Amino acid sequence: MAMQSKQATQMKRLLKQTLLLLVAVCLTVQPALAAEKNIPENTHLMRGVLTLDQVIAEVLLKNPSLQVFSLEVRAREARKLQAGLWPSPQLQIQAEDIAGTGQFDSTRNTQTTVQLSQWIRLGGKIAKKERVAELSKDLAEWDYEISRMNILTRTGQAFIDVLKNQEQMKLAEKLISLADTNLKVITLRAESGKVSPIQVVKAKIARSKTGLTARKTKSQVDTARRRLSTTWAAPTPLFKGVVGDFFRIENIPSYEALLTNLGKNPSLARWAAEISHRQANIEFEKSKAIPDLQLQGAYRRIEELQANTLVLGISIPLNFFDRNQGGIKEAHHRLEKANAEQAAIRLQLQSRLADTYNRLAIAHQQATVLKQDILPGAKTAFDAVQEGYRYGKFGLLDVLDSQRTLFDSRSRYLEALGEYHKAVLDIERIIGEPLSSRLPLKENSMEEPKS
Repeated sequence: MAMQSKQATQMKRLLKQTLLLLVAVCLTVQPALAAEKNIPENTHLMRGVLTLDQVIAEVLLKNPSLQVFSLEVRAREARKLQAGLWPSPQLQIQAEDIAGTGQFDSTRNTQTTVQLSQWIRLGGKIAKKERVAELSKDLAEWDYEISRMNILTRTGQAFIDVLKNQEQMKLAEKLISLADTNLKVITLRAESGKVSPIQVVKAKIARSKTGLTARKTKSQVDTARRRLSTTWAAPTPLFKGVVGDFFRIENIPSYEALLTNLGKNPSLARWAAEISHRQANIEFEKSKAIPDLQLQGAYRRIEELQANTLVLGISIPLNFFDRNQGGIKEAHHRLEKANAEQAAIRLQLQSRLADTYNRLAIAHQQATVLKQDILPGAKTAFDAVQEGYRYGKFGLLDVLDSQRTLFDSRSRYLEALGEYHKAVLDIERIIGEPLSSRLPLKENSMEEPKS
């Protein structure tokens, strides 16, 4: 168990160093004052075209959920401070026989006692309680790491959505340009009597459908931008777009290679600290079975005799019945529960890894096949039909069909790339490190298909 705790501490230190390095890289340019009125400082950094590093840096600084966990860590640091404090001494002042009847009708027989008492915690209670509080703070730090990884994964996926929808928007704009060109050509051919005027009507309908698709895609771009900006608590996106290597994919490692790295997941690594915390709680509960001592010292003044005396005392609870048996048993059961929960979390992560790996493999295969086989064939057919239409070899329906086939294939390619990148982020969240670090093979770069 000590080895697990040591490994967990080393892993947590590595995660912190990685986070600090990331923040240092992303924040090399110091912010200046915003030019616009009522725009907060640093907001100008989130304008224009953003990179993923800029987005991550802003999220780490401004995401409210991360701030919540940071404050929880501070609260548990304060709890640790409180756990290490000794109980304060007690001062008691007592006057007897102040007034009454007979010989006590005055203050000459008064006895005044000033007593000071102090509880002495035995059995190492203070040190063990402080250890429990310290491990509780470690758990809060692990919870922060888990939340940070989840938020950064969601941020990365929102970033990918913006990238994908931007590419879809470019595709829609090309489709509009092509529809406009087709409409002009068909109109000229209809005016010269080479085709029926009904072909012009069909071309206009196709152009209108293309415009509807473009407007829908523009709406999806705006929605994706808003979703991304909310990750750094900005309700309105001020940036124009994002930039990233969307068309780059790599060969994926084997499932077995990823499975061996499962222990680096913070959700699983956290349980090493959780088990240490519950073991420390057992020791603290055991220390409660040892009674504490209360030392008492008093000064007494007897007015009648004009004499001063000292009184010494000690108080020892007799734990005949309550030796904290229930508390100790409860702590043992909670340790057993932690071991069972750790095993359950491992199984859940294995199942999640299997599902996500399947998603990754399918998306990778789809993107590869679309890039290497389907898109070239669709482009060749499209070019041939376009050329043949000029010479009257093909009709308008053939042109529209080849056009739809090509652009639907390109749209599916973009969707497959988006799903691939999202699956990569989910895998990285599960294994607790970048996927590229597990790649024994050379990367396979897939560039944007030519128009």
